[in-house]
Amino acid sequence: MTLRVAVDLTPLLGARTGVGLVVDSVAQRLCRLGWIEPTGLLISWRGASRFADQVPNGWQRKRLGLPARVCHRLWRSWDRPSVGGFDIVHGLNYVVPPASGGAELAAVHDLTSWRFPDLVDVYSRHNPVLLQRALARGAHVHTGSHFVAGELVNELGVDPDRVHTTPYGCTPPLPGNPTAGQSAIGADYVLAIGTIEPRKDYVGLVHSMNLVWEVFPTLRLVIAGRPGWGVEAVEEALAGCRRPDQVIITGYIDEQSKADLLAGCSVLVYPSLYEGFGFPLLEAMSAGVPVVSTTAGSIPEVAADAAVLVPPRESIELAEAITRVITDDDLRAKLIARGQSRVSLYDWDDTVSAIEAVYRLLAGDNLAAGSTRPAGRVRYLRM
Repeated sequence: MTLRVAVDLTPLLGARTGVGLVVDSVAQRLCRLGWIEPTGLLISWRGASRFADQVPNGWQRKRLGLPARVCHRLWRSWDRPSVGGFDIVHGLNYVVPPASGGAELAAVHDLTSWRFPDLVDVYSRHNPVLLQRALARGAHVHTGSHFVAGELVNELGVDPDRVHTTPYGCTPPLPGNPTAGQSAIGADYVLAIGTIEPRKDYVGLVHSMNLVWEVFPTLRLVIAGRPGWGVEAVEEALAGCRRPDQVIITGYIDEQSKADLLAGCSVLVYPSLYEGFGFPLLEAMSAGVPVVSTTAGSIPEVAADAAVLVPPRESIELAEAITRVITDDDLRAKLIARGQSRVSLYDWDDTVSAIEAVYRLLAGDNLAAGSTRPAGRVRYLRM
């Protein structure tokens, strides 16, 4: 049996942050499954010229020629435009396009839009409505952590039989040059990686650094991440902090620069208020860097005992943890060793194997229902 699967690969047009990393890592491996015939969906008006270069070899391509924001607005009320001619339509970024005659599968990476709508941008606030409509159509959901799977069942009331945990993998960073990282910064530094947005709580991290600087007055803080939204609050915190000249915000960085920064830092700090997974944790562990983070969301599940964890929004405890990891050589060695062991548990091939199992389940359900599908097509809304 050959399974025709349409996967929304539109996120490949953006930066390879968390969602982009998931989409890229899954797409690169799906085409290796001989029984699956994958088609990459593009939901964009202007991205077609760039899309061809992003879709992996072995994939067919289909374009739903409307801007994503227009489609999302329509899908909040109607199931058009729809995607037909496939056994499964798979959305890897919260939203799954309505399928005509096929099963639907949506990836939900976290419930920030549901639990903390004030921490997301205006577009992500529509995710709850879009997912609810997909669930009403019979969609299944998969997510990267048991924590988020539990939230879907216990807080959103999703049928447990339609929720699947597919733990994500770790993409090891490139070999880093610690000298390059330290030379670029000019002093010892702690590193934070992630988009600048309220959920990452860089404001709280700056407050913690005010206390850390009492012990290490020359230590620098490096925040490596592109501006998201809510940057003004971070800028305000920096303007009022004790040593604003010792905070460096790099903006988006390439993979080699990230590897060099990891190799040269004293500790990775991940002060998030809520997480559905947490890729920087595993990247740091893979690079042999000790980690300080919070107990928010899925972080304890992913990091286990391979990081020092403190409650979110506790600036004093976070500062104490950073100071302790820098000064306690035995603790550093334990964290590095545990991190190396922990990261070995996360493999993208295992992720795709888990998704493949969901595909088989959905294909079995549809075949049992006797559905038949013609060649892949996109149905457009007549306006």
